[in-house]
Amino acid sequence: MYISLRIRLLLIFTLVLTIPFLTLSLLVPEWFGTIMEKKTTESTVEMMDQFSQYSDSLTSQVEDLGKQVLVNPATQEWVRSEENGLSDSDLLYMKNQLKTELSSIMVNNSKSMSVSVYLNDGTGTSQTLPPLREIVWFKEFYSYDQRWMRSHQEWSEEKVNSYLLPLFDLNTMDLSGVIKVNFPTVLLEESLEKVKLGDDGHVSLLDAKGRDVLGGNPDISSDIVKMSLHEMKDHSGRTGVVDLDQRGNEHLVFYQKMGVGDWILMSEIKKSDLYAPVHTLQRNLLLISAWIFLLTIVVSFILSSNIVKPLRKLTDSMKLVEKGKFSEAEKGFPSIQTRNDEIGYAVKAFKDTTKTLEKLIKTEYQEKIRRKDAEYKALLLQINPHFLNNTLEVIGGLSAQGENCKVIDVTVHLGRMLSYSLDTERDVVTIGEELNYMRRYMEVLKLRHEDALKIEIEEDPALDKIAIIKFILQPLVENAVKYSFVQNDVASIAIFTRKIGDEAVLVVEDNGIGIPDAVIKELAKLDRNEHAVLDSRGQSIGLKNVLGRLKLSYGNRFSYSIERKNPEGTRITLRIGMEKEEES
Repeated sequence: MYISLRIRLLLIFTLVLTIPFLTLSLLVPEWFGTIMEKKTTESTVEMMDQFSQYSDSLTSQVEDLGKQVLVNPATQEWVRSEENGLSDSDLLYMKNQLKTELSSIMVNNSKSMSVSVYLNDGTGTSQTLPPLREIVWFKEFYSYDQRWMRSHQEWSEEKVNSYLLPLFDLNTMDLSGVIKVNFPTVLLEESLEKVKLGDDGHVSLLDAKGRDVLGGNPDISSDIVKMSLHEMKDHSGRTGVVDLDQRGNEHLVFYQKMGVGDWILMSEIKKSDLYAPVHTLQRNLLLISAWIFLLTIVVSFILSSNIVKPLRKLTDSMKLVEKGKFSEAEKGFPSIQTRNDEIGYAVKAFKDTTKTLEKLIKTEYQEKIRRKDAEYKALLLQINPHFLNNTLEVIGGLSAQGENCKVIDVTVHLGRMLSYSLDTERDVVTIGEELNYMRRYMEVLKLRHEDALKIEIEEDPALDKIAIIKFILQPLVENAVKYSFVQNDVASIAIFTRKIGDEAVLVVEDNGIGIPDAVIKELAKLDRNEHAVLDSRGQSIGLKNVLGRLKLSYGNRFSYSIERKNPEGTRITLRIGMEKEEES
């Protein structure tokens, strides 16, 4: 395959520069994205650990504060006051005494925590509520042991989270109410803001039902939360990463199960947002690759312009020489600026070689034409005596039998055939004329063999005017009749002509014993050496002559096949490629 120098230079530069850079454009971002995901995971887990440590410290203080209140003597005395049947004034006194104790406990608290104590009937140190069993948060606490409440507002405007501790008599262990320790929600919010997952990530502190512990709606969408909680059921670890696909968008969800109740810290980000810098890097690298490729084209053009142009003209001239158009090739030779470089030398050497080659080809062509004509005439001389000998035998046989009428018919047919055969002015006829000649020839054969010979001719009208050399069917039919009577009492011969595509196809079939293998091997020599057709020794001289003449006349446009039919018989197919003028 021919590849120009300019294309070669372009390929070289592309392989050396563009493809390596393009490969890096694809591999580096992927490698960078892997590192980014790893670093993001590490930093996120670290920030989540810091938040977890802070929340554990905060909630531990809350729990300790609640326990201090529970074991305080004032608290226990107020719990027992209901059982002792004290007056309202005594109860009020004990309540105020407990409030004083609670205030003293919270004085040293630096987290702005507050404590309220409620009895079962709703009586409390900070306010009086309905009976506790009618309050929703107490039901969750009592029935499901939910000790940590989500963010809400108490009597103050400040949002708080609460820790609930059972209030019971340390002596009897009877449940008398609940201790409610509040701490500002802002303490968790400020710490949670430090857990950042990129510029577009979302962080939420949730409970086991997916509700925001800090109040309001989670930053993470409810669908992502539900899918994450579902996936987390199969994860036994305290921390982990969930890879989710929501409507074609991939999400990374980091989670950490807190040590506080059923709280879960969850961080979520889209992979597209996480890898946005990587995609930007990849796009920039691909743009640089495109610019490098354009630069490669320009450089290849500049470097090859002084070489490719004369070489292209020289190549065009070579193609014309291949087709034998020497005069056109000579006109297309590039002008030589200098003969001191390789291009100038190559042009001059090829120009001189072309002139010498043209001279030698003309001499060889003329000699080949003369040799071919002589070979063709020799083949015709081989056929005519053979045909006349067989025909004269037919006439002699009929005369001996006293078949005068048939002798006259044979003589008429023979006369017309000889007129056709002796027309030396032309060696090429139409297929229609060749078939008419075969009809006369077969009439001669039928007069000799009568009912023992069955002949069928199927003619394609599209081939009637197609030119063909003389006497290509008679030797085939003659051999077919000969081999058909070897083992059969009746010989069946068929001739078909068909136009298939741009080929004229001629077929001769018989019901004979088939062509021997030795003959087929001998015919193979004809394909390798066209001069072998002049060797008239051996079997099937007529078949060899036909194939040889067709090969000499049509060259590569001619092909043939010999098939043995089952159970007996032979099919010989001749294919001749028609030129455009012939088809039209």
